[in-house]
Amino acid sequence: MSHTITVRLNKDLADWLAKTAAETGVPQGQFVREQLEKAKSTGAGQPFMRLAGCIKGRPKDLSMRKGYSKG
Repeated sequence: MSHTITVRLNKDLADWLAKTAAETGVPQGQFVREQLEKAKSTGAGQPFMRLAGCIKGRPKDLSMRKGYSKG
């Protein structure tokens, strides 16, 4: 079964998509489908993972936070 969606693009994005499709010989619809499949397979359901490893150094003792101190 096929599903159709309509997406509105700004001029810059529409121009880029048309140019990329023309340069690669890949139809715009196929290009969009491939990009959606790529996003699906990369685990887009876990956006917090993009932050993994961003903090450098060692955090202070988290138990010192108000309400979480050692009793």
